[in-house]
Parts: sequence; C-alpha cells; structure tokens
Amino acid sequence: MLIAAACLTFLIGIIHSVLGERFILRCLFRRNNLPIIMGDVFYTKQTLRMAWHITTIAWWGLALILLRLAGVESSTKSDILIIISAVFAVSGLAALIFSKGRHLSWIIFFSIAGLTSYVSNFG
Repeated sequence: MLIAAACLTFLIGIIHSVLGERFILRCLFRRNNLPIIMGDVFYTKQTLRMAWHITTIAWWGLALILLRLAGVESSTKSDILIIISAVFAVSGLAALIFSKGRHLSWIIFFSIAGLTSYVSNFG
C-alpha cells in the first residue's frame, strides 16, 4: 500500500508541475500587472515558478520517504505515516474546499492519506 501511495505522490507531483506550468504559470506571466519584486518582473516570475515547483519537489521527497518506509516495522514508522497522512488529508481538504471540488487533486490527496493511514494502523 505504501508503494501505491508513493506512486500516487510522485504522479501528483508530475501532474502539478506540467499542468501548472502549461495552464497557470504561462497564462499568469502574460499579464502586464505582475508585482515587481526586487526591482524586476523577471525575478517575480522566477519566484512564482520556484514556489510552484517546490511543491512538486516536496511531494517527491515524501514519495521517497513512503518507499523507504514500505519495508520498515517500528512505532516510529507509524508516527511518520500519521504525519504524512495528515499532511495529505489537509491538502485534500484545502483543495476540495477552495476549488469547490473542481480541482480533482483532492481525490489523489485523500487516497494517499487513506493508504498511509491504513498502513499506520493496520500495516
């Protein structure tokens, strides 16, 4: 189950970066009224791009943790899985509420939360 959760986590990172770059960032960067940070619109764009894609990097890090925990048995493993489950449950709830269900990431986030929570309790 943790391998499935890790695969979903890695996949949501890819989808987030590719679709976000294509449909959100590129459209946003065409605007003429972006705020100027550090005296340069280019810096503003790079900061937004970095902030967007750093989410993917964080998710990939969590995916690697899930893969590493797949073969470990301990109470620490359970504690870590509960934290990961909570992070994805809150992410799912935020995506569900803020997008009113239109941003389908909540389905993947809740799936990851459920898989990791199950393993922390029964795995």
